Amino acid sequence: MKDRSYSVSELSRYLSGLFSEDYLLRNLTVSGEISNLKYHSSGNIFFTLKDSASQLSAVLFAGDRAGLRFRLEDGMKVLCSGRVSVYEKGGSYQLYVKSVRSDGLGELYLLYEELKRKLAEMGFFDPAYKRALPRYARRIGIVTAKTGAAVRDIIQIARRRNPYAELWLYPAKVQGEGAAESISEGIETLDRLGLDVLIVGRGGGSIEDLWAFNEERVAEAIFHADTPIISAVGHETDTTIADYVADRRAPTPSAAAELAVFELSSFYEDLKQRESTFLSLMREKLLKERQSAERREYRLRSLSPETKLLRLRQRLMGAEEELRKRMKERIRGERTRLQAYRGLSGWMEKRLSGERQRLELLTERLDAASPGRRLAGGWSFLSEEGGRRIRSVSDIRPGSLLVNQIADGKIISRVERVEGREIPEKDDSAPGQHGEGEGFSADGP
Repeated sequence: MKDRSYSVSELSRYLSGLFSEDYLLRNLTVSGEISNLKYHSSGNIFFTLKDSASQLSAVLFAGDRAGLRFRLEDGMKVLCSGRVSVYEKGGSYQLYVKSVRSDGLGELYLLYEELKRKLAEMGFFDPAYKRALPRYARRIGIVTAKTGAAVRDIIQIARRRNPYAELWLYPAKVQGEGAAESISEGIETLDRLGLDVLIVGRGGGSIEDLWAFNEERVAEAIFHADTPIISAVGHETDTTIADYVADRRAPTPSAAAELAVFELSSFYEDLKQRESTFLSLMREKLLKERQSAERREYRLRSLSPETKLLRLRQRLMGAEEELRKRMKERIRGERTRLQAYRGLSGWMEKRLSGERQRLELLTERLDAASPGRRLAGGWSFLSEEGGRRIRSVSDIRPGSLLVNQIADGKIISRVERVEGREIPEKDDSAPGQHGEGEGFSADGP
């Protein structure tokens, strides 16, 4: 006979029925620590209850929150009452919470929050008080249990990174009664030794396991220590008051060893790099100083009397050379001008010869047209006795004395009668006839 198969939904419903029929699962109280807390916008609260070995999904619906008197926080120890059933859609079981009460151990979380607020107000967490870790720590103090994984991890990593690092262990009690006093005493003891850095911590655990690192006395010891302190308490998700007060928090003791102990090989590489950088800077510095010295030497030489005299001599030689050059150019220019003048002289002689011939022609023409030549040709110049030239018969009145200039002398006569177009009366017997020229009269044939 073939076995019957069931769908996933059928199996989920069957399991849900089994959970519902179980009287214990219908009404029970579960204690645990809250984690993965989420307040949903619908009003529902989802979280996980866990202990050191297991975890359980839980939900508190909005309708059941009326009796909740405090706000849930991750890390709280609580007592949750409700029923366990199967969440068919997800195929998992979870606790449907009806009420939540603070567990006895959950009070530790409230004390934790109260101390955290108090120390924050006192400035214990202020970054201004955080000290920088030394880059090359040689002497490292460790406050933790003398046995356990934490100290073994720290020693192993320290030896691997730098076998020459000195490790000073204070074997403190890290859990239970008297643990806070032991831890604070260890911090104070190693702090007085003048070490480079301290590692304070332990391995992981529950909030009650780590509670010694949430004590005010431990926080005060860390805050007042002169030595930089690395807190390495629990695992990465665990956070204690010591983590907030310390100068640096490491997620694990192993990580704290990585922070505290410098790696020797990297140190050697860094030394080589620094040496190379130093030599490069020194060479650059020496080159600059040499150039500066050469410039100063050059300035000193340039300011010396010998250099000034040499410079003056050079300037004088340059001036002499410039003078010779200019004189040569001047002489060359004067020669060119002289040659031009010589050519101009020939041209001027030629021009003067032509002008001289022209002058002779003009002189001849002028001489031919001169009054003396005309007088010599039988013409005469007629004027009044006072010298006024006679141009027309209208300038003459009967009885006037006239001067008739001829080539070899003057003839002075008195006018008896004037004839002309302007004067109707004309005396034909009047001696002499005037010429047509300006004041000239013709005496010739």
